[in-house]
This record gives sequence, C-alpha cells and structure tokens, in this order.
Amino acid sequence: MKTNISVVPRLARRDPRLAARLLRAFVAQKKSMLVDRALYGGPSRELGLMYFRLTPLCNLRCVMCGQRGDKGVLKGAFAAAEAKKVLPLEAYKKLVDQLRRKKPVVYLWGGEPFLYPDLFPLVDYMMEAGLTVAVNTNGTQLAARAEEIVKNKWHAVFVSLDGFEETNDRIRGEGSYRRAVEGLLAVKREKERQGSRFPYMGIVTTVNNLNYHDLYRLADAAREFGLDWHIFNLGTYSNAAIVERHRAFMKERLDTDISCLEAYDTGYNEGIDGRELHGILERVHAMDAGHPIITVPALEPDKIDVYYGSLETPVRRTCSVPWSQANIDYNGNVHFCADYPDYVLGNILETPFFEIFNGEKAIRFRRELKACPDGNFPGCVRCYQNMLCGKRLRGF
Repeated sequence: MKTNISVVPRLARRDPRLAARLLRAFVAQKKSMLVDRALYGGPSRELGLMYFRLTPLCNLRCVMCGQRGDKGVLKGAFAAAEAKKVLPLEAYKKLVDQLRRKKPVVYLWGGEPFLYPDLFPLVDYMMEAGLTVAVNTNGTQLAARAEEIVKNKWHAVFVSLDGFEETNDRIRGEGSYRRAVEGLLAVKREKERQGSRFPYMGIVTTVNNLNYHDLYRLADAAREFGLDWHIFNLGTYSNAAIVERHRAFMKERLDTDISCLEAYDTGYNEGIDGRELHGILERVHAMDAGHPIITVPALEPDKIDVYYGSLETPVRRTCSVPWSQANIDYNGNVHFCADYPDYVLGNILETPFFEIFNGEKAIRFRRELKACPDGNFPGCVRCYQNMLCGKRLRGF
C-alpha cells in the first residue's frame, strides 16, 4: 500500500516547484522528530504544516463526523453560539504575515470551508505570501465556483466522498454524491478549457462499516474525475475505556477537561472483516486508476483486524505533530490536535503565533507527550494526525 509521500515523485515530474514545497514540509516533519523532539523535547524550530478550521458551519451531517455527526460536539445552541465566533479575514491576514518566513503548507477545512464568507480572498492572500494551500471540502459547492478556482490557480482541493452514490448519500446526506461529482467534473472541464493543471484534485474516503464493501466501486468510478490522488483514511475511532483513560490523563497531567474524543466513540469500526477489507484495498491499489491511491495508515494485511477490532492496540508511536504542525480554530484558538482541540495553547487575537507555538503551554504539552509510553497520549491510538506522522510500529 502506498503512503502519502508517494505523491511527491509523480508531482515532481509535472510541477517540480510545488513538489519541492511539499517535500520541504515532509522534511520539516522528519527533522522535527529526529532533532527537535529527540534533542530538545520542549521547543521546536520546525513548522511544516498548518491546519485552519475556518468555520464550524456545514451543510451536511456525515454520520461519523466528530463535529456534527451522530455523536458530534457541535449540536443545538452550542453550535449556534460557536458559529458567531468565526474570525474575520483581517485576523487571518495578520497571522499569514507572521508565517511568511516559514512558508508551511496550509490545509483549510471546517465544517465546510466554502461557508466561510472570505474563503477566496483568504486563499489569494495566502498564495501571494508564498504559502502552499490545500482546501478540504465536501464538494457540494465546487461546481458554482469551478471557473474562479481554476483561474486563481488554487494549489490543491481535497473532496470527501465515502462510497458510490447510494452508500455515500447514506453516510453524508441525500444528493451529496451527485453534487460532489458535478463539482469534480466541473473543475476538470475548467482545467481543460483554461489549459491549467491547477488545482490538483483528490478524493479522501473515510473507511467505516457502512462503506467498506463499496470502496472498489467508488475507486472505479473515480477514474473519470481527473484526479491526482485518492486517499483511503482508515478512520478515527475510540471507545469508552480509551475516552476515560484519556480524560483522567489530561486532567491529571495537563489540567484539561476533554469533550472531543468521545465524539469518535461511534461504533462505525465494529464488524469490519479485516481480511476482506484488505482484499478490497489490494484490488483498489492494483487498479490502473491513472493517479496514486494511498491508504492512511498503510498496514500489513493481518493487522487491519487489529486496527478496527482492538482500538487499544497502538499501530503508530512517537507522535511528532506538536513539533512540526499547529491548528488554528475558527475562533482563533491554537492547539496541536486537529480532532481533539481541548488543550488550548493560546489565541492569535491575543498573542503572536510563534510566541504561542513555543510558549509555556506548548512546551508543557510536548514534554508530557514525549514522556508517555510509545510517545502517545491514551487518546492518540487512532488519531488521524498520528497515523500520518507517527512512527510505524514493527509488524504493522
């Protein structure tokens, strides 16, 4: 199974400059693990990737989503109150000005980022500052903005699709597949019409017990979408025992109450036949798709059952995320963990970013993480960021 770095050689042949930017981000992540994490423990000099959760608003209700899914934290009056806290464009511009010298890859998500009112001027400003920008979207609003996206030469767009039409719509909502595919095809046509290779386009598929039988059919259909990659994310999952261990740890060691991790105790990992799933993924990877197909995390065939059926068993260790990445929330809060933003390092409306990134709370977090067995907190065992950036355990 291919891993995320496999996109770089293909990209290097088509766009050496953009490939070099991505490679720099991968190198920053590796350096942070080998140097900053290993030798310094607390502070970090590397910054390869920044996540921006631009808005908590979304027009879909994907069942497994930690925000607005079955057990998501953004519900009712709380969600309505959070939607009023979204940062204005000027606050982001000030942050981008601080990031210029590091030039991290930036990943814009939500909610649905197309619901952030200043998405297009923000992307323009980031690109003018020399940042490499990727936007993750559910794709339902792509078609209406395809011409502008291609004209503005956005670097990359990730579209979330979780199966062929009926499967995807069961998970994401009626009509979501059709609208996302219309968006992908509209961007493909615009790239052909304008003679542009931008944006590079990919699909992200979150594997769960509702869709794993349908992955091949989606991958087969996706050959017509003009893609540059297709990522199969094995999913972020937890259970009650992990949640309670993490809750106790965070309270004792970091004086933090948690609320986000239990949103991933959904049960959508249960009942997956690991060997059957591996066979499906082997067929998918063997397909002549015309673009790289990537699995996160890439696992040995006999370990997929462990991934879904034994959530307490680590498959990655030595998380390096806090030494090379940061997340900016829609309200300006800074944290290291994209899906578990309970431990707030500071807020960009009050403190310059790099003072936060290497501030007292950040250093405390890194030192506590480094001191843990396997270099992970209790709740990290199926964290997507850890699956991307953690060290592969022997045998997995």
